[in-house]
Order: sequence, then structure tokens, then C-alpha cells
Amino acid sequence: MHMIQVVFLTVLVFFVIVSIHEWGHYYFAKRAGILVREFAIGFGPKLFSVKRGETRYTLRLIPAGGFVRMAGEDPEIIDVQPGQTIAVRVKDNRITRLYLDRLDERSGVIRGEVVAIDLERKLAVTLDVEGENESFAVHPAALMITKGKETQIAPLDRQFGSKTVAQRALAIFAGPMMNFILAFVLFAAYIQMAGIPVGTPDKLLVGEITEGMPASKVDLKEGDVIDAINGVKIGTDYDKMIAIIGQSPNVPVRMDIIRDGKAQQVIITPEPNEEGVGKVGIRSTLPEMPKRPATFKETFTGAGKLMKTMTISIFEGFKKLIFGEFKLDDLGGPVRTAEVTSQIAQQGITQLTSWTALLSLYLGIFNLLPIPALDGSRLIFLGIEAIRRRPIDPNRESMVHFVGFALIMLLMLVVTYNDILRLVRGE
Repeated sequence: MHMIQVVFLTVLVFFVIVSIHEWGHYYFAKRAGILVREFAIGFGPKLFSVKRGETRYTLRLIPAGGFVRMAGEDPEIIDVQPGQTIAVRVKDNRITRLYLDRLDERSGVIRGEVVAIDLERKLAVTLDVEGENESFAVHPAALMITKGKETQIAPLDRQFGSKTVAQRALAIFAGPMMNFILAFVLFAAYIQMAGIPVGTPDKLLVGEITEGMPASKVDLKEGDVIDAINGVKIGTDYDKMIAIIGQSPNVPVRMDIIRDGKAQQVIITPEPNEEGVGKVGIRSTLPEMPKRPATFKETFTGAGKLMKTMTISIFEGFKKLIFGEFKLDDLGGPVRTAEVTSQIAQQGITQLTSWTALLSLYLGIFNLLPIPALDGSRLIFLGIEAIRRRPIDPNRESMVHFVGFALIMLLMLVVTYNDILRLVRGE
């Protein structure tokens, strides 16, 4: 596969799994009547931006996720106070634009000092215009213009906090939910592309051999059948092979192999790793079996089984992370994920489909963890609100999410820096 294709597919994988997540938030927020100010892929400086309707769609520099900015989630940035001089444009007896600066340059407007203003409930503005108070109704989609930027006002019924707990929870949960749906669809597509093996493998083959490890120093070749180790038949039991080798650091073991139908023996001495476990540098594989197309039932049930298996594997990884059973090199950020994705892309679209499904499943599960700034934490706050029957102080909740986001970004910087160093070292 050409490098341009590999790069394109790698970028496409990230774009798809992040976009489908954010689209879930976006769709159910819009369905609840919430004003969505921005739909963003990535964080940091904007690379591309276009506004369609009420929402600005942006592509940002750092490919570490995305976000949907809903009105009312955070305190509104622009605030107009009584005593402030502004200019307004009126159409059909309602204010459609409020100008907060460069007032002398505005034409066809009414200029005055704000006496009273309510852009959330009453949608009304009273101005002191040349000594006389004039009141105006405000269009619910009126724009506030300042420093060259337009910001649509958000009446209370268009804000995130005005919706029911159920509506807000659905808008938050919809992101991970879309990742789960995408993962299931992609696993089903993978099964359709890969097919169902006819028969059951009955042997284990030598796969990739690591250069410099004991296996590369003896007469072993890729495709050799691993028949027995120290007289113990292996069959297809990979764990049995690993256990025997692992218990024999610096102790020669006899490996019976079959090559081209002929039995042979090699003596190989496992080297201890950092934990003292014997390793020889073999990645074993099962033989390629004839395959047939999967039925609809096999596709559906198979996708469900893959979802279950991979979910268990992901939580086992979280368990190791929580209990400290890992090293920094075991963690990977966007750089390592992109590296692995590009490697899998070179294996073909079938394997890339399975990998994309796994990434989508991981993103959905990770976002439901009760970590501040993630969807799981926001759902917990909504759950507490439902129990208390009154919302938590928005400022306190925002501070919790801000601190959580800062810590996640710090961790992302650390693992990305480590990934880059690893690439530089050629590991």
C-alpha cells in the first residue's frame, strides 16, 4: 500500500471515530432544542472554520479528540451591563443585532445607553436615546457583534441547563453511544470481509521472529509447526508454550518442530526479561484456514462476541493502570496510536476495519469513566442533580471539569513526548 494511502487511511480513522462521537452529542442536543455554538474536531488553534446556520464547524490543530460547545454549559463570555453604550439594528420591530464596539462606524443603527437588558427571559432592551427611554423586543436569534466576532444570543430555553435531566443526560451519553454503535457495525463489517473459518486449527506456527533474540540465532523459520517443547505437546495452546519457555530463563529447552512434513529439533535458551521471565522472541500464529461467507446471524452474534471480548480486554488494561501494573512506555498517546494505525493500514482494509472498531469501542468506554471533563463525570453530576432535585453550582462543576481537562492534557503531553522520544530512539 502506498504511503499516501496509509497516511490518508490513518487520518480517516481518527476523523471518523471522533466525528461520530461528537455528532452524537450534536444531534441529541439539537433535538432537545439546545443552541450548539461549535462542533469541533481537535483542540487548540483553528485550522479551518465554517459557519452553517447556528453552528460553527471547526478543525483544530491538536488531533486529541473534539468537542461540541452548547450554549449555557459554561458562563457566556459576552455580557452587557446597564450604563454601557451600545448600538442596535432593528428589523420588523425587533432587535436583530447588538453592536458593542466601533459604534461610530455603524450605519442604520440606534445608539444609546443601556437602561435595562434581558437577553435570556424577557428578550427586551431599554435604551436611553438622547435622553428618552426606548424599549425594544429582541429576536431570539439576535447576534452580538464585538471585536469583529458574531455571537448568537442564547435565550434560556435554548441553553443546556434549561433542559430536563433526561434530555441533558441523553445529549451527553449520545457521544459514547455512537462509538458503541460504530464499533458494532465495524466488527460486523470485519466479519463479513474476513469470513468464517472452515474447520478448527490443530497446530501452532512460528510467526514473526525478533531479531537479536534467541529464536533468531537457531534454525527456526517462519511457518515452522511448533509440535512440542521439552516433550510436552503444544497443539494450539499458545499459553502452554509461553509458560514452559517463561519458566526456563537461561535454561536450554528442546523445541520439536515440523518443517515441510519432516520432524526436527532445535535447542534454544530463553533470555530473562526485566521480570526474570524467559523469552525467545517468537510471535506464533495459527495456520490460515479455508473460509466461507458469514451468514447474517453469524455476523450479528460474532460482532456481539467481539464487542464483549474487547470490552473485557479494555477493562483489564484499566485495571493494570489503576493498580500501577504498568510503565510509562506501556502508555501511548496520539503519536503511538497513529503509528500503530498506520502499521495496521498496511495490512489491508480488513484488519484496519477491525482496529477502527476497537478504537471506537475504547473511545466510548474511556469517555464514560468518572474522570472530570469526560462524559462519565458529567453524567455523575446529572445523576446527583436528579437525586438532590436541584442543580450543582455551575461554577463549581465547571472548575472540576477544567481541572480534569488540564490534567488529561498534561498526561497527553507526557505520553506524546515519550512517544516521540521512543520514535527518535528507533524503538
